[in-house]
Amino acid sequence: MIQTVLKRDGRIVGFNEEKIKAAIRKAMLTTEKGEDEALIQRIADKIGMQGKDQMSVEEIQDMVEIELMRSPRKEVAKKYISYRDKRSIARQAKTRDIFLEIIEAKRSDVTRENANMNADSPAGMMMKFASESTKPFVDDYLLSEDVREAVKKNYLHIHDKDYYPTKSLTCVQHPLDHILLNGFSAGHGESRPAKRIETASVIACISLETAQNEMHGGQAIPAFDFYMAPYVRASYKEEVQYIEQMSGMDLQELYDAPIKDYIYGNLSGLTGKERAKQHAINRTVQRVHQAMEAFIHNMNTIHSRGGNQVVFSSINYGTDISAEGRCVIRELLNSTYQGVGGGSTAIFPIQIWKKKKGVSYLPEDPNYDLYCLACKVTARRFFPNFVNLDASYNQHEKWNINDPERYKYELATMGCRTRVFEDRFGEKTSIGRGNLSFTTMNIVKLAIECMPIENQEERINAFFAKLDNMLEIAAKQLDERFQFQKTALAKQFQLLMSRLWVDAENLKPDDTIESVINHGTLGIGFIGLAECLIALTGHHHGEDPKSQELGLKIVTYMRDRVLEFSQRYQHNYSILATPAEGLAGRFTKFDRKKFGIIPGVTDKDYYTNSNHVPVYYHCSPRHKAEIEAPYHNLTRGGHIFYVEIDGDATHNPAAIMNIVDLMDRYDIGYGSVNHNRNRCMDCGYEDATEGLTVCPKCGSTNIDTLQRITGYLVGTTDRWNSGKLAELKDRVVHK
Repeated sequence: MIQTVLKRDGRIVGFNEEKIKAAIRKAMLTTEKGEDEALIQRIADKIGMQGKDQMSVEEIQDMVEIELMRSPRKEVAKKYISYRDKRSIARQAKTRDIFLEIIEAKRSDVTRENANMNADSPAGMMMKFASESTKPFVDDYLLSEDVREAVKKNYLHIHDKDYYPTKSLTCVQHPLDHILLNGFSAGHGESRPAKRIETASVIACISLETAQNEMHGGQAIPAFDFYMAPYVRASYKEEVQYIEQMSGMDLQELYDAPIKDYIYGNLSGLTGKERAKQHAINRTVQRVHQAMEAFIHNMNTIHSRGGNQVVFSSINYGTDISAEGRCVIRELLNSTYQGVGGGSTAIFPIQIWKKKKGVSYLPEDPNYDLYCLACKVTARRFFPNFVNLDASYNQHEKWNINDPERYKYELATMGCRTRVFEDRFGEKTSIGRGNLSFTTMNIVKLAIECMPIENQEERINAFFAKLDNMLEIAAKQLDERFQFQKTALAKQFQLLMSRLWVDAENLKPDDTIESVINHGTLGIGFIGLAECLIALTGHHHGEDPKSQELGLKIVTYMRDRVLEFSQRYQHNYSILATPAEGLAGRFTKFDRKKFGIIPGVTDKDYYTNSNHVPVYYHCSPRHKAEIEAPYHNLTRGGHIFYVEIDGDATHNPAAIMNIVDLMDRYDIGYGSVNHNRNRCMDCGYEDATEGLTVCPKCGSTNIDTLQRITGYLVGTTDRWNSGKLAELKDRVVHK
C-alpha cells in the first residue's frame, strides 16, 4: 500500500489518491464518452493498494497508464499519455525560452535584471545560464512549503536566490588595515603588507575584487581616508630619503617633522631643508594623486564574477582630519572630478562622504574646505553621496574627535543603501560586518487584496493581518537561509573568513562559519509603500497627511515585529527600504495580470521604491524630506533620500549643500542628488546640455544620459530593465 510519494523536487509527501483520480478524470473529459466515476475509483483503489510503501510520481503515473490500457477505455490511456508528454515539455519550455533570450542577446528583463552586469558577453551569458538554472533548484529543494508558496505567488522575493546554494553572504565593510598591515592570500599567491601609497591603493582594489568573488553582494571600505593615511607619511619619508641621496644633505629631522597640510607649493625662494621639505611634499602629493587615480581607474576596469562585472564597490571617507588623511581625501576628490578615460564619470566606487559636525560641516570645522570640494565634485560627478553621522540613530556614544581610531565608531554604509551598525552580539560598528541576506515583501499586493472591503477601518485591519502573516513567513525564510549559510566552511571564503569578517581570524579552514556570522544582519525589505497606501486610502503619503500617518504606522509595525524576531530567533533582523531594480517591475507585472489595471496602483510598469514619494509627484525638496525622513529611523537595514535637481549642477555646488542641510534638519540618515549629465558613448564627452543629440567633441549622435538607478550609476541606460526605464521617464525635478 502506498504511504508516501517522492515528488520530482525531492520532497516526500503523503499519498493522496484524489490526485490520481483528478488526472484520470481530466483525460476522460477530453473523450467522447466522458468520465466514468466507477472506473476512476477502481483504478485509484487498485494502484493505492498494490503500490509500494513509497513511490515516485513517475512510477505512479506509469501504473495509471497500465491500468487504463487494461480497461475498456483505451482511448483514455492515449489521452493520458499525451497529457503527460505535454506536461513534461511544458516544464522544460520556460527554461528553454529564457535560455534562448540569453543566447540571442535579446534585450529583455531577464538579461537586464542587473544593470551593472553585461549579460551579452560570454561570461555574462554563463552567469545568466547558471542563475536561471539555479533558481528552480532553490525553489524545489531549499525552500519550505509556505515560503515556496509565498515566493511563487509574488508575496515575497528572495534576493540573490541564485546564490542561495553557495551559502555565500551578501556584503561586508572591509577592515582594510588588517590587510594593509599583514597582507593576505587570494588563493593563488600572497600579497605582502603595504609600504607606500601606491601599494596600499592596489591592495585595496585586490581586497574588494577578491571578496566580491566570495560573496553575492557589494563590497565597501568604511574608513578609506584613515586606512590610506599612514602610507602618505611613509611615501613622504621615501621622498625625503630620495632627496638626501641626490643632495648629500642630512634630512633625518624631516622624517617625522610636523606637516600642517600636504599642499603643492612653489619652490622658488625656498632654500635648504625648507626647500627639501616642500619638494618632498610636492612629490608626495603627486604620488597620492596618481594612486587615487589608479584606484578609481582600477575599480572601473577590473572584473569579478568570471570577468563579467566590475566590482560593486563603495568607499566611505571624510572624517580624518590629519594632514595625511586630508591629502587622501583631497586627491581622491580631485581625481574623481577630472573623470576617467576621456573624462567620463566613474561609475565605481560609489563614494560616500561622512558628514559630521565638528569635523566637516560648519565653516569653522577642520575639514570644511574638503566638504565644499566634495559638494563641487558631486555637482559634476554624482558622487560622493552623503551619510549623516549626526542623525540621531547614527551616533555612537564612544565617538571622540581626539580618538585616532574614532572611525571604528562611525557608521559606514554601502552605496546602494545597505546599513549595518547595531549588533546584538558585539560592539556597535560597521567594520567587519555586513548583511547576510535579505528578502522583500510585496505590500502592494496585500493592500490590493483588501480593496473590496468597503469600510476603510476594516480594510486597514485586514491589511495588517495579512502583513503580520507575511512578516512571519519572511522572518522564518531568512532564519532557514541562515541555518543553511552557517554550515559553510571557513575555507570556502578564503579572504572573507580570515581577514575581513569580525571574529573570523581564529577560525580554522575546516571550521564552520556558524560562530561568527550572527554579527551580520538579516533584512526584511518592502516595496511600493506609495501604491500600498493608494490601494488602502486612495492617496499616497506625499499628498495626504492621513496616508502619511498610516504609512508610518505600517513601517513602525514592521520595525516592532523585527525586534520581536531578533529576540525569538536570536539574529540581527532589520527593516530595509529595498533598493528594487528588477523587482520594481516584476511585482507589478504579476499583480496587473491578476488584478487588472488599478489607477495609481498597477497602472505603471513599476512600483515605487520602498518608502519614497512617487517619482512622478511634483513637490519641493523640503516637502520630500519632511515625508521621507521619519522612515529612515525605522529602516535601519538601509535607506536613501534622493532629490532631483535641474540645470547644470556643475557650477552650482551650493544646491548640493542645500540638500545636505535638509538631511541635517530633518534627521535623514543617507542621501544623494540626481541631475542631468549627458555622455557621448563614443568618446566619453560629458556635459549637462538639455536635449543634447550631437556630441560637440566628436560629432557622434550616440548620446546617453548618465543616471542613478537604485543608489549606483550605470554607464548606459541600455542595460536598464523595462520597469526602471519607465520609472526614469516619469521622474520629475523637485523644486
